[in-house]
Order: sequence, then structure tokens, then C-alpha cells
Amino acid sequence: MEGPETMTTDPAEAPDAVEKDSTARRPTKGGVQSVERTFDLLSVIAASGGQTTLSELAVAVNLPMPTIHRLLKTLLGLGIVRQLPDRGYALGPGLIRLGDLASRQLGAVARPHLRTLVDELGESANVATLDGDMVVYVDQVPSPHQMRMFTEVGRRAHTHDTGVGKAILATLEADQVRRIVTTAGMPAHTEHSITTPEALEDELHTIRTQGYSVDEQEQELGVRCFAVSVPEAPAPLAISVSGPTSRVDTAFADRAVPLLRQVAARISRELRSS
Repeated sequence: MEGPETMTTDPAEAPDAVEKDSTARRPTKGGVQSVERTFDLLSVIAASGGQTTLSELAVAVNLPMPTIHRLLKTLLGLGIVRQLPDRGYALGPGLIRLGDLASRQLGAVARPHLRTLVDELGESANVATLDGDMVVYVDQVPSPHQMRMFTEVGRRAHTHDTGVGKAILATLEADQVRRIVTTAGMPAHTEHSITTPEALEDELHTIRTQGYSVDEQEQELGVRCFAVSVPEAPAPLAISVSGPTSRVDTAFADRAVPLLRQVAARISRELRSS
């Protein structure tokens, strides 16, 4: 059942986002300009938390309005983009199949590296990516312990109170972070959850400084998680290890954080070379 990350006992076992400036990207040598422009539009929508306005698109891609209208009309017809009641634009259902396949590929690349984390640390390892205004878990390798963390592959979760979510948010610009949490909301899953944009920004500053994030019983009481972002990934991506607070403590962090960084760098290299 889809829900928060949960502790289980096993009885049977003991995208580079397009910058929102006024300069259009130069066409790739030998590339098809209309395809590149279409990708730029989709990247802007994705970087805006999954939806944006026509005026924001025009500023971001620096294209003539008739060109933008023509590209959007094609994307609307294909179901790649959908129009909102307020006349804004959002990513459409036509991307679901493509996104599902891409997520599976990300999981396939990350899985051997998650296995390394589990073998070395003994706790469940996860990989997640940003999907609009939420994170989605694309793979997990569970801990061998009877008492362990379990997260369903495909589960969507808020960014403000998950280790992977905060690790990803820390790589984004402040205005994008605010759009994401404004759209998704900041519900308090426990008394430890961050519930205001101001407190979240303070937390993200700490994450950027120390280079990793912590879910300090924010999703579920008794559960702690350490996470890092995957640098230079084709889409916002983060990996984590999580487990009961009785095992995932300060001494655990001293071992886990350096290993998480090493594994994130390996995943990054593999994704960029594939």
C-alpha cells in the first residue's frame, strides 16, 4: 500500500534544467533546431515544478511568441503538454510512459551501487528523482535486518521532509524551491517535520554547507535517513540510506556520508557515460 516510508519486520528472514534568463540556447552543431526548442520548452516547464505560464516560457526561451504557440500546439496534440484552467501549461500524460521507462533505467543503473551501500552499511538504500513538485522513489535495495525500512518503488513523497527530497531541493534555485513547496504544500507528518518555507531555506543552507541531508524522524517517528544528491545527473536525483534511529546514529553517519558521496559520484559518471 502506498504511504509513508515504513519500518517492516520480515518474519521469513532473520534534466540540465534551462536557466530562466533571456538568452536562448545556441543550436547544437548538426542538431534540429525545432527539436531543441521543444526540449527547451519542456525543460522550462519541468524546472518550474511541472507547470508554468506562457509569459514565463517566453522569457525563459527567448523565442518569438508565434513559434512558442506553434510548438505548444503540437505538444498539446501529442499529450506531452496540457493546458490548465488558468491558461498556464503543465507536463501532460503523454510523458508518463516515457518517464516510467526513464525511471526504470535510472533504477537499473543505480541498483548495483545501492547494493554496495547495503553491503557496507547494513541499512536500506534508496534512489529517488524529482517528479514535478514531489519526489518519486525509482528503486530500493532493502536491509538484511529483520527490522528494516521499506519504501515502495514508484511511491511519491513530499520534498520538504524526506532526505532525498531535501538533498534535491538543495541543488535548486530558491524561487524554484518555493514554487515546489507552494504547489505541494508542507504537511507535518510528525512533530519534527519542517512546515514553513523560511525554516526549509535555513535547512537547505545547512545541507549545502555540509554536503548531505538528514531526515530526522520527519516522515516517521523512529526513522532516520541520510541522503546526498547525485551530481550532474540528467535529472534531479538523490540516494539515501535509512533505518531505525537505534542503529542509524552519529557513528553510522560518520561511515555513511563519505560512502554516499562516493557512490553518488560513481552513479553520476555511469549516467553521463551511458
